[in-house]
Amino acid sequence: MNNFRPLILIVNDDGIDAPGIHHLAECVRTMGEVYIVAPLTPQSGQSAAMTVASPLRITEKENNIDGVRVFTVNGTPVDCVKMAIHAIVPRRPAVVFAGINHGSNSGVNITYSGTMGATIEGCIEGIPSVGFSVMDNSLGADLSLSIGFVAYIATEVISKGLPNGICLNVNIPACVIPKGIRVCRAVHGKWVDGYMRFIDPNGKPFYWLTGKFENFEPEATDTDEYWLQRNYISIVPVKCDLSAKSLIKTLAQRFDTN
Repeated sequence: MNNFRPLILIVNDDGIDAPGIHHLAECVRTMGEVYIVAPLTPQSGQSAAMTVASPLRITEKENNIDGVRVFTVNGTPVDCVKMAIHAIVPRRPAVVFAGINHGSNSGVNITYSGTMGATIEGCIEGIPSVGFSVMDNSLGADLSLSIGFVAYIATEVISKGLPNGICLNVNIPACVIPKGIRVCRAVHGKWVDGYMRFIDPNGKPFYWLTGKFENFEPEATDTDEYWLQRNYISIVPVKCDLSAKSLIKTLAQRFDTN
């Protein structure tokens, strides 16, 4: 009978022990046959990285969610998607859901995020894929406040799919019941990176990444940051194809040779 139920693949970048992935599984476990395939250890910031010089190992765990099979992979979020499709799940997933990530993936974070790396990998495979994140880095974040919205988005994607080559980046405001959902674009900005310098017990320096996000368009009203600040869930459609097609003819005039 499971063959008549959609197979839902859930991955993350915070690792198998993060509450977010288990909460996401609880949200969707009645919607299909659910498999969790998560990194053995936290993999935040891994983007689209995949393991190329080390063996990958799969371990099935005793799950604590009724009806959900749980696996770990000693690799990145992208490794988890690839290994799930090629070595774990019994048939092609109907959807890939990544998250719920503990921390923002709005704006330029799409580029760095392991959550969105996994989401984009699912999209490259031609599978409708969604990355979910909550704007709270704490593993103790109250994820129950948005459960209805997460379930609604998941149901829509399972039942109606997504356009080819498009996945969704969903960010959820922290500590509030969201007012609603807005589909919008990613804000233009960047992280102003800094590194704190410390001295280890042997007297040698080491550095720890810090930083602050700089919003280059704080007055814009059509961005994810704008709506998140107003306690709405933001949905940014993301393309897998990064080609700047509008510039091909212009740049061809400069660079094409016979």
